[in-house]
Formats: sequence, C-alpha cells, structure tokens
Amino acid sequence: MSGPEITIGLSISLSGRFSLQGQQALQGFLLWQSWINAQGGVAVRNGEKRSVRLIWYDDRSRISCARKHVFRLLQEDQIDILLGPYSSSLTMAVAEMAEEYKKVVWNYGGSSDEIFSHGRQYLVGVASPASDYLRTLPHWMAEGSSALSRICVLYSSAGTFAWQVARGILESTATPQSVELVPINSSLQNYDTILKTLCDIDPEVVVLAGSFQAELGIMRTRHRWPSTVRAVAAVAAGIRAFSAELVQIADGVLGPSQWEPGMTFPNILGPTSDWFLDSFQRQFDRLPDNIAAGSFATGLVLTECIRLAASLDDDELRNTASGLDCNTFYGQFRIDSRTGIQMGHRVLLIRWQGGHKVVLLPCLPS
Repeated sequence: MSGPEITIGLSISLSGRFSLQGQQALQGFLLWQSWINAQGGVAVRNGEKRSVRLIWYDDRSRISCARKHVFRLLQEDQIDILLGPYSSSLTMAVAEMAEEYKKVVWNYGGSSDEIFSHGRQYLVGVASPASDYLRTLPHWMAEGSSALSRICVLYSSAGTFAWQVARGILESTATPQSVELVPINSSLQNYDTILKTLCDIDPEVVVLAGSFQAELGIMRTRHRWPSTVRAVAAVAAGIRAFSAELVQIADGVLGPSQWEPGMTFPNILGPTSDWFLDSFQRQFDRLPDNIAAGSFATGLVLTECIRLAASLDDDELRNTASGLDCNTFYGQFRIDSRTGIQMGHRVLLIRWQGGHKVVLLPCLPS
C-alpha cells in the first residue's frame, strides 16, 4: 500500500434519468471524504492513516458509459477501491466487469436481488434488497383499522428491480389477501390503458414500482382511479422530490425508505444521524435523502473493513466484510457471506402527511 492517498473511484449518474439520485449519492460520498480526512484518514495498519481521494465520472445514466468509466478507473486511474453506480441496471453491468477484474464493488445503489444471484464473489451490498422494499405492506394493510385485501401492483417490465419489489409483496401476502401483478412497459406513456386495467381490477390498494418519472406520471392520474382504491404505495415515495413534485397528490401515499432522520441504533460506527443531517445540509444547502445516507454509510463500512483487514487487497476486504456485523447511523450491516447481499439492514415503511414523512414501521426480517 504505497502512496499517501487511498484512491476511490466510481461511475455516477450526474445527468440523465438517474441524475436526481446520483447527485445525492455523490454528495454522500463527498461528505464522507471530508469527514474521514478530518479524522486523519483511514487507518490501514500499525496506526498509519491515509487520506482518501474520490475520482468520479458522469455516466449520464447509461450502461455503456458506466462500463467505459469503470474500465478507465481500473486501467488508467488504477484506483484502490471501486464504488458502485446508482441503479440496478448500471450496477449489474459494473458487477460483471468487476468480477472479471477481481475488484470488489461496494454497492449502495443497486438493490435488485438479481445482482446477487449469479455467483459473483466480488460484491458487497449495503442497502436492503428490492424484495424487502414493501415486504411489510400486506401485513400493515391487513392489520389496519379497516383491513384492505385487494392489492394491484403496477410494475415496470424493464430490468429486474421492479419485479423484485413486486415479488416481495407477493411472497408476504396472507389469506384472504389477493395480489394482481400487472407488468407495464418502460415508457408508461399509455395512461388510458393503465386506467382501464385499474377499473377492471377495482383494487383497494395500488402499488407503483417503476422509474421515478414514470411513477410521478401515473400518480398524476390519481383523480381518475376507481373509487375502490383506498391506499396507495409507491417506491418513489421514499425520496423528498416525490412530495415536492406532487404536492397534495402525494398526501397519504406510502413508500419504502432505507433511512430516515431520527432513527437510532446502538454502538454505531462513525457519526450520529443528527451529525449527518446537519453536516449534509450545511455543506450542500439541502436535506439528504436515504440515498445520500446510504453512500455515506458505505464509506463507514469500507473504513472499518480496511481497518480490520489492515489491507487494501480486494480478497481480504471481501472476506472481512463477510464477517462484519455492525451498526452505523444508517442501520445494521451484515451480508450473506456467499452472495454479498445485505441481510441485516431493514427498510422503513413511511407515509406522506402534509408534506412530511412519517415513519410507520421497520421492515421485519425476511
């Protein structure tokens, strides 16, 4: 481990359809870089600390660009650590490359369970998988003051993320609940077809699992939905822009969130949730979403793995991550040693009320 710095690289979406989330993710990493360097850097061995330097390129939300940038990071920049991109589709592509180069992908932004199902050895997942996003929703609906049993899930047929969200809901339903899974094309422009489908099914609960913009488009037709609909859940509801874009239309909508301010956990590594919230707002003049919290927490987990392994070797870091069980302000970190999928972290179920998110309950272990 020669040299004064640890170089950490990533391809990240600062433009294109994932730019909203990509910018938050990068800002989370930038705040972690500032924090860890203020501590003197990352401890590597024998009390030695090294500062970290982030290197990033805008992949414009395109798989081809992400591949090109990762090749550049590995071959030209010769980075020590590879962080994943944002989105499941881009992470899947990067994970394929990383496996070839035997480079661990520290994955905070690709949640599809499919990413972890190909026997790859160089993956570490920090966020909960997509199948856990709304796993508690059927239980919560059944236990409410007026039990709701007919659920319709409108999910994007593009990629694997939305299907995994739908699968988690389907697996957690109980008698007498019923779930209708309706795949929709990636453009989601034909709202009349979607409205006809809803009228044919007459669901009591509508769940949306697609891209952020697609879910916003469907939500804007909410006034035309059948009167049977009494509850709405949307994956996009987890971030603040959902309410900012929809205003009153977002009121009452449920959604998943990997982290919310005020959540506390025992014996955490690194700073508190309050410190993260205040520091992020001070540095970037905006409130963080769970995406930024997840990228910062990835930095904390990486720091601990380097300290315990006393090495930057990818195989040693992957083995160390396999045995790590710890908490950060983001929640628990504990992966499946074989696949690298996250098992300890829990998703929160939230609801928008008057422009504010209310945490309803954490996701139960699956």
